[in-house]
Order: sequence, then C-alpha cells, then structure tokens
Amino acid sequence: MDFDVLTLFIVLAVVLAGTIGLFLLTGGRRLPEGTFPETRDADDLPEPDGPDAPAGTAVAEDTDAAPLTTAEATAETVAEPELSEEVAEEAAPTIETPEPVAGRLARLRARLVKSNNVFGRSLLALLSSDQIDEDVWDEIEETLLMADLGTEPTMELVDRLRERVKVEGSRDPDRVRALLREELTTLVDPSLDRSLNVRAAGRPAVVLVVGVNGVGKTTTVGKLARVLVAEDKDVLLGAADTFRAAAAEQLTTWGSRLGVPTVSRDEGTDPASVAYDAVAAGIEGEVDVVMVDTAGRLQNKANLMDELGKVKRVIEKQSEVDEVLLVLDATTGQNGLNQAKVFSEVVDVSGIVLTKLDGTARGGIVVAIQRQLGVPVKLVGLGEGPDDLAPFDAETFVDALLEER
Repeated sequence: MDFDVLTLFIVLAVVLAGTIGLFLLTGGRRLPEGTFPETRDADDLPEPDGPDAPAGTAVAEDTDAAPLTTAEATAETVAEPELSEEVAEEAAPTIETPEPVAGRLARLRARLVKSNNVFGRSLLALLSSDQIDEDVWDEIEETLLMADLGTEPTMELVDRLRERVKVEGSRDPDRVRALLREELTTLVDPSLDRSLNVRAAGRPAVVLVVGVNGVGKTTTVGKLARVLVAEDKDVLLGAADTFRAAAAEQLTTWGSRLGVPTVSRDEGTDPASVAYDAVAAGIEGEVDVVMVDTAGRLQNKANLMDELGKVKRVIEKQSEVDEVLLVLDATTGQNGLNQAKVFSEVVDVSGIVLTKLDGTARGGIVVAIQRQLGVPVKLVGLGEGPDDLAPFDAETFVDALLEER
C-alpha cells in the first residue's frame, strides 16, 4: 500500500512539472488545439483581407479599394530614419571658402619681416655708420650679393646710394631708411604689370603652370585656384602631370575642397591630350579660367622640355594660352635663374610664382629673376597654409625688408 501511494505521488509530480514547463515555454499564452502550434507553409497563409490577415499587412477600410501591400503601408506610416540624412551630409564634400585676396600680403608681412630682417638691418646699420668709407661700401655690396640681388643690380644700387649719400651727407637713420627704400623699390620696379591675365573674352582664360621637380607646382595650382575662387571666378583644373602617381589625386583633392572640377586621366597618359581635354571641357562648361598643371622636369633634359612645348602647342589648337606661370623655389637662389631662362625659351614664361619666400633671407632674388627674364614676379608663397599665396606688391615687399622687428 505504501508503495502504491509513493508511485502515485511520483506520477503526479512529473505531470505537474511538465505542465509548469509547458506554461513557461508558451509565455502563458493559450495554445490552439493540440499540444504545439501547427506548422504551415507560406502558401497556406490566409489572404490579407480579413481578421485572419497576418501582422504587417494593412487592411483597406474601403472594400472597393485595393488593399495596400506591406511595403506601401510601411512607406506611409514609417518616417524616414534621421540617420540617412546624417549619412548624406557626411557623404557630401565640404566646400571651403577661401580667404579674401585683398590684404593677403599685408597679413603675411610678419613672416616676410622675420625671414628677411637680417638683410634690411645690415644695410641700415652700414649706411648709418658715422663714417662710410670704402670698407663700408664693400660690406654693403657683399650684403646685397648674398641676398641674391645679382651683380648688375647690386652695382647699380650701390652707385646710386653712394651718390645720394654724398650729396645729402645725412646719417639720420630715418633719412637713410627712406633713401634705401626708394632705391630698392626702384629696383623691384612697381611699374610692372603683375596682374594675372585671366580675363579672356568669349572663352576661358588658359593658365599653364610649369617648373622643375619639387618646387610645389601642384600645390601652387591648388592655392592659385583658391585665389581665383575668392575673386568669384569659375575655375576648372587640368591634371596634365601624368608621370607622378599622386599628382592627379592631389590636384583633385584641392579642387574638391573648392567645388572645382578636375580633368584627369590614367597615369602614363600623354600629358598634351589631358591638357587638350581640360581646355575643351572648360570651353564646353563656359568657365572663366582653366588651369593646367604639368609634370616637373629638369631644365637640362631636352626631351622633357620638348614635351612641355608640345603641351602648349596642343592647347593652342583650340585656345590661346593666356598665362604661363613659372614656379620657382626662392631658396635655390641663383640656380633658379638658370631654370627660369630655359623654361622661358621653351614656353614663353609670362610671370613668376616665387614659393618659400618666407624660408630664405635672399629677398634679392625677386630683382634678379625679373632682370634675367624681363617678366614680373606675380605671386609669392609665404607659408604652408592653403591661403598662403599672395599677389606680389613691390612696395609692401620692400617695406617688409626694411621693417624693424
């Protein structure tokens, strides 16, 4: 008897445990007939037109209207996720606004003062001496030559200063500074037209940028594009440096930051064809200026210089080249003069862009280059920032040379 009671208790415990477990598995929901719900195929699901319609399907209230599909109902009832707008904003490139061109050289004047101060201070100290004898004049001459002024301009300046100091006999520092300023300004020649020729009528103005390896041509093109955009001009860039692997990508990046299009081709493509395509695109797009970047080349490599001449000739099949800018590194000094001469013979240079002028005390290179080529320095680079390219102004430059820190 005791055994039967024990067995009964065990059976009841098993049944009770099974019931509780099933209740927990179903979340307390009442199951349909049978212990487990029936498994059905998709074809066996009820039509979405009544109370048996599956979840996620909208039921039309008007019996004459066709029922909405799940996608349509979702489109009407679910708002566009905010995340998609954020992603779209991130995907869109950020267009930068370049700094105004007016006053750039004045803003950067402090850098010029710092780099060239030794030059001006040395001259002023010598000219303010109690007695200016031959030894002093020799030191003045040496200072000017070390500043890369060039032999002919140096002798010309010394002769003029000698005459004026002798006539006036003044040792007053302010008067000496005024004399030196007048003579240096005359050498730098403020009468030269330093404006960029980018005002062609009825077609885009075409600017060709040339120079040796490593002077920063591509960067200069990008910075000059910022100068032109700041002057409200529509610009198109041509990446005709097809030899340096990253050149086209670098130029495209400069352009995208400004919202300026860039025409480029695969590495190794004939640079003349890229230049031609860029000008053609500029004409079709009716832009104001097309700027063509070219590969750096050594001035003593005849085949490379011939190729540069070809680029210019091919462009001229459809448009005049309005400006040929030669980019020179101011720190190279007199070596830059040799480069300038050869480039000028091949592509008829019309203006100089002098980079890294803030990294050298040889401010006289401006005078030497202008005398050598007979063309003006039009732009100067005074730093690494994207807007550290400024139109050159003779009087501001001389004032920076002579300004005391």
